[in-house]
Amino acid sequence: MAYQKLTPAQLLSSGIGAPDVAERAWHVRWDEAPNAAELVAGALPPVLDFHTSGSTGPSRCWQRTRAHAWAEAGTLADFLRPDAPGAVVSFAPPVHVYGALATLLLPARLGVPAWYRPGYLGALPDPGCRRIAVVATPWIFSLLLRHLDWVRSFEHVTVLYSSAMLPAEAGTFLAQAGPERAAIVELLGSTETGGIATRRWSQGDPPAWTLFPDVTFAPDQDGTTTDGTAPHAGGVPLVIRSPRLANRPGEVRPQQWRTGDLVEPLDARTFRLLGRVGRLVKVNGQRINLDEAEHALRARLDCADLALAPVNDPMIGEHFDLYVVPRPDAGPHAPDLSAVRAVLGARPRKVHTVPDLKRSAMGKVQHLTTSSTHRTQG
Repeated sequence: MAYQKLTPAQLLSSGIGAPDVAERAWHVRWDEAPNAAELVAGALPPVLDFHTSGSTGPSRCWQRTRAHAWAEAGTLADFLRPDAPGAVVSFAPPVHVYGALATLLLPARLGVPAWYRPGYLGALPDPGCRRIAVVATPWIFSLLLRHLDWVRSFEHVTVLYSSAMLPAEAGTFLAQAGPERAAIVELLGSTETGGIATRRWSQGDPPAWTLFPDVTFAPDQDGTTTDGTAPHAGGVPLVIRSPRLANRPGEVRPQQWRTGDLVEPLDARTFRLLGRVGRLVKVNGQRINLDEAEHALRARLDCADLALAPVNDPMIGEHFDLYVVPRPDAGPHAPDLSAVRAVLGARPRKVHTVPDLKRSAMGKVQHLTTSSTHRTQG
């Protein structure tokens, strides 16, 4: 794969989310641009439009100021500076907030060269330095495991990750690379909020989440707070205040935002993330995090792709359905539900065999259709 060399001005001239930037491989020398802030201010409009992925409803436009985007890119750079990366290698399309910040603006904030590759296939770049930061998508850990020689050619690799639950390959990658060579910096956020919390780990179980420096907990809609007070049994809604909240076109920027996450607060700045509202279901008294369950099932079911969807059941209330994409060489057999029950402790209400799953650039399922279905028992 050839990486087209662009100047910073050429990279930014098409604006955020331009197909000619998102769909081709390129290389930019931000280390040769001492006036990065001026270049960004001159190339991007004062207000930037970002769109939600459409995975949980219609795609909507949210606006953030250029100044807030530049400030957040600076915060991301601060998270990576302890590792002293000499280059950024990105796989996140600069279409949504995360890709725009981490692929376009983060290298400018660090003042280091950047390489961008839009897909799984192709040659990995030689950045000519010993320490790098990798801006990740959900499939990046599988790619890094396939190219461990490339990983081991560096003194240190920091993976910046912002998406859904970490895939199981993340832990395998850290174990294979070793804690002295690799680390993962996770980001929690959304189009509406930008980044709100982070955590860093290189071995063992991931630690608790810590709010961004400019983010604070806020009272939720029920009048309870997430400020370190004791949570109720199911956790409390994560509601935050941030100066970087986005606004809908023509509307006033909100003062606080309910994220859709349930958390267990630990103190005024840290929390454990229990899961997304709507992605936590209780089946016969057992709470199941569907995001965690999907990752666990991928290691057990022989299929090309899968997804779990929450559903209402007339008998027990909450339940879930399993969508499976068979491998091209597989027969028409249903998946081994004993493996599903072994992992989740419950069987899906229904199993849908589908030809594919429509996913966004960051791996979120956008639309579920039914091809063939069978009901399970138990």
